[in-house]
Amino acid sequence: MDLRLDRFLCELNIGTRSQVKAFIRQGIVAVGGVPAKDPNQRIDELSDRVTFRGKPLEYRRYVYYMMNKPEGVVSATRDNVSRTVVSLLGKDAREDIFPVGRLDKDVTGFLLLTNDGDLAHRLLAPKRHVDKTYLAVLAHSLGQPEIRRLEAGVDIGEERPTLPARVELLTEDDGRKEDKAIRENKVLLTLHEGKFHQVKRMLQAVGNEVVGLQRVAFGGLRLDPELEPGEYRELTEEELAILRESCMEV
Repeated sequence: MDLRLDRFLCELNIGTRSQVKAFIRQGIVAVGGVPAKDPNQRIDELSDRVTFRGKPLEYRRYVYYMMNKPEGVVSATRDNVSRTVVSLLGKDAREDIFPVGRLDKDVTGFLLLTNDGDLAHRLLAPKRHVDKTYLAVLAHSLGQPEIRRLEAGVDIGEERPTLPARVELLTEDDGRKEDKAIRENKVLLTLHEGKFHQVKRMLQAVGNEVVGLQRVAFGGLRLDPELEPGEYRELTEEELAILRESCMEV
């Protein structure tokens, strides 16, 4: 695999496309010890030694970040109106990074960002049934009849009912200072598919309403409790292995 030199530099956040072209013209980018002259020069990003101002640049083909998506940010690479999750990566942003799936603008929690298109495709493929767990705050508590309907699959207006979900009520005091009624209106809902607005539509189908929603787990990984809204970190090798295993063929 090879890349154009200017794209290589952009993906490592050396600068914008116009800036890195200027750096190349200035002679401060070298490939194999030889100052580069052409931004379109093809390089092997893994084996060619590229330096910028004399410092070697290390390229990683794939990166994987766990983000605690904040409210009000869109799950996109670009948006003309709102901030995007990719913009929150700051210096770690690369032109090829994208969010795996999407969380609505008002939904918070676990979002995977990567440039590994193959893994993203497998995680999102409907036939893989990768688990996604949401913490939902509801307008009112769920009764057993509603729970049984959710766990059997409900009609949300599509060709087929949803796949059976796993429902867990959260009624125990978790140490936070909040009204008991709010605690009793919380539920963990684990889905095995990813339809549009699915959690909200499922709860509407059983006569309830979601007033707050956070994704707390994805593909066998839990959201790191140390991550504040808008923060992110790289996945560990162990976490990446769990993620890959979650979308293997069965």
